[in-house]
Amino acid sequence: MDDYLVRGVTAQKQSNLRGIACVTTRLVHEVCRQHDTSPTATVALGRALTAGALLSSLLKGDQRVALKFEGNGPLKKILVEANSAGNVRGYVGVPEVDLPLKQGKFDVARAIGRAGFLTVTKDLQMKEPYKGIVQLYTSEIAEDVAYYLTESEQIPSAMGISVFLEPSGDVALAGGFLLQSLPPADETVIASLIERIEQMPPLSEFFQAHHTPEALLQHLFRDIPFDIFEKHPLTFQCTCSKPRIERALISLGAEELTHIIAEEEQTEVVCEFCRAQYQFTRQELSAVLATIQ
Repeated sequence: MDDYLVRGVTAQKQSNLRGIACVTTRLVHEVCRQHDTSPTATVALGRALTAGALLSSLLKGDQRVALKFEGNGPLKKILVEANSAGNVRGYVGVPEVDLPLKQGKFDVARAIGRAGFLTVTKDLQMKEPYKGIVQLYTSEIAEDVAYYLTESEQIPSAMGISVFLEPSGDVALAGGFLLQSLPPADETVIASLIERIEQMPPLSEFFQAHHTPEALLQHLFRDIPFDIFEKHPLTFQCTCSKPRIERALISLGAEELTHIIAEEEQTEVVCEFCRAQYQFTRQELSAVLATIQ
């Protein structure tokens, strides 16, 4: 199954619910393969990539969103970026970190760390990007993003994400959902949805049964009429290029660039997101330095 996302809204105005569901298996596999992540890091990064994909569906035009998880655990940080077209990229600070299973499950919370912050940055094509910061809630990714949406953006939200691995450590499946209650809220319907989510089998089991994102929304809404009004693909895509890397080098400042030029005949810069390598000669770096001076 190709990776894709669907968006739906309830047909009953009094319910006023928005539902988004997606499958991200290929996307997560490709990103984690490039970064050679351990099983624990794969699950953590995969969850964050899926969360980014779900949030990307709330964007318009050329808007972008970035999620940064920074905790006191050994993974250090996870950074994911996504745009309104469903292009997603991301990386984890220490990809080789692997921890023992906790009650048969990957210990993502310990890998990220209980103490830390989630930063959500939205480029809405305005003068300045919007940035919201909340403390990590459970460090389980989905719960943290839902907590951010509920507390910071004042939109009651529930998110579920699953990343299931083969015994080899390869990604077997990945996907998730996001439900949001828009004003005016129907507390009875919300309570019913919460109960359904709590009673659901693990998402990995749901997707393993070859259920689609559409079927996932149908399972969640069940007796609540809803309409799917959008479906679009999700892909891993990095926006790096040599000109963009040059702009990043400018941010180092004149003093640091001068030092690099004096020490190195040729400098290699590696994109943190896709591991692409860019070579800069001393002459090219001197040209970059000249733009600063």
